[in-house]
Amino acid sequence: MFKPVNKNKQRQKRHRRIRFIMKGTPERPRLNVFRSNKQIYAQLIDDVNGVTLAQANSNEFKEAKGSNILGAKAVGEAIAKRAVEKGHKIVVFDRGGYLYHGRVKALADAARANGLKF
Repeated sequence: MFKPVNKNKQRQKRHRRIRFIMKGTPERPRLNVFRSNKQIYAQLIDDVNGVTLAQANSNEFKEAKGSNILGAKAVGEAIAKRAVEKGHKIVVFDRGGYLYHGRVKALADAARANGLKF
C-alpha cells in the first residue's frame, strides 16, 4: 500500500544527520535557520553552553513581512548585525535540513553581505 511522504520528517532526519557533525562553540556559534510557511527564523546558538546568543525572525519587519525572499533578506541582515554587535563574525551555517536554495540562500547571502563569515 502506498504511504504518503511526510516532508517535515524527512527534513528532520536530514537535520539530525547534519547536526551529528556540526557543533556551535562560543568562538564560532551555529547560525540555525528555520523556515515555516508564514515566517523565517534565524538563531545564533552556542551548543557547548546551550545558549541562544542572538535571534531574528521575519515577524519583526513590517515592510518585508512574511516568509518570502524579502523577509529572508531582512532576517539575514538583522541576525548579522546583532551577531557583529556581540562580537561574533565567524559562524557555522546550519541550513536546518532545507535545500540551500530560495529563502535559505537569500538569508545566507544577506548575512554574508553584512559581515558574517561562513
